Parts: sequence; C-alpha cells; structure tokens
Amino acid sequence: MVKLAFGSLGDSFSAASLKAYVAEFIATLLFVFAGVGSAIAYSQLTKGGALDPTGLVAIAIAHAFALFVGVSMAANVSGGHLNPAVTFGLAVGGHITVLTGIFYWVAQLLGASVACLLLQYVTHGQLNGISEIEGVVMEIVITFALVYTVGGSMNPARSFGPAVAAGNFAGNWVYWVGPLIGGGLAGLVYGDVHRLLPARRPAGVPVKKVDPDPMQSVVLISSSSSHRFVL
Repeated sequence: MVKLAFGSLGDSFSAASLKAYVAEFIATLLFVFAGVGSAIAYSQLTKGGALDPTGLVAIAIAHAFALFVGVSMAANVSGGHLNPAVTFGLAVGGHITVLTGIFYWVAQLLGASVACLLLQYVTHGQLNGISEIEGVVMEIVITFALVYTVGGSMNPARSFGPAVAAGNFAGNWVYWVGPLIGGGLAGLVYGDVHRLLPARRPAGVPVKKVDPDPMQSVVLISSSSSHRFVL
C-alpha cells in the first residue's frame, strides 16, 4: 500500500536531515568515482577493446565493492541509499517523506556528477599520462575515501621509499600533497561536521524499537565486594 507523506521544510532542513544529505552526497560520489573509474581502467588496459565476459565481471565486482563501502559508510547516517530508485521506494512505502526524498535525490545526483567531473579532469578518459596536478586530485579523492571510510590513507611513504632507491624524486610531492589534503578533508568532515550535528535519524525515518532481552544482561559479582555490575 502506498503511504506517501509529503513532510515539511522544517523537518527536511533539520540538522539530522542535512547530515544525511551530506552522507548521501559523499557516498554516492565515491561509489560512482570507483565504478566509472573501473570502466575507464578496463578500457585503457584493453586499448579500447570490446567488453568481454571477464571484463564485465571485473567491472561488476568493482561496482559491488564500491557500493558495499558506500552503503557501509552512510548506513547509520542516512540509510545508505546511494540510488534514487531506492529512495523512491522508501518514500512510497512511507519510510521517508517525499520532500526529504527529493533532497536525497539532489544529493545523490550531485555526488554522481561531481564524481564524473573529477574523473573527466584527472583521466581525460585514460589513466596514464596525467599531469601532476591531476595526480594530486586523484590522490585527494582516493585518500578521502579511505580515511572517511576506514581510517586508512594513501601512504606517502609507499612512494618515498622507491623514490629514494631510484634516486628520482620527480613528482614525488604529488603523493604527499594529495594524501595530506584528502586525509585532512576526511578528518574535518567526519570528525567536525558530524559532531556539530545531533546524531538523530533524518526526517520521516522511523526508529525501530527493540524490546530488551533479559537474557543478554550479564551480572558480574565481584569476589572482593558485594557490588553488582550489570552490563
């Protein structure tokens, strides 16, 4: 049964909703960047050859992993939609309001657009022969994704070691500037922006109540005192 609820501007522009839009924008951007980037990489590796079954599977796996990461990083903030069709389905089912769903769409489409514009800039449709500035942009996006998602980073030391061994530091600054900017931006967004906004569900998203299970409570009795600690 259709359970559409339009919602209100006040709810759709609440702190929790704005936080959800940011999460959808970032997650969709990273998903599309990795997915479309995998297609560009395949095209480069095959010199523009036709897509065979092996390549199709490789690109599908890249999309799957990118989607897994995107949903994981946004699930506890926005629900991890990353897809206007998913948002539409949830709006029809009454799980989010129509107005909030529209803003989800805006965030998702902006994320996808920015991802492809970044790919267009840094690759020009190919993955080799890019300039140092384009390399910095690529490093920023990749490092942002890693730091924002799992706390890892593109490691400048990984490039510094080979440069020392080869005695050639040409362009090595790219692998310092990019990761440092990307890591710093991710830390700012995840650490500061999210903390400034209350950790509440976005407008129109119901909170599922779960009755506590008494069997999950563990009572620890101290051997040296009569205090009881319930976890």
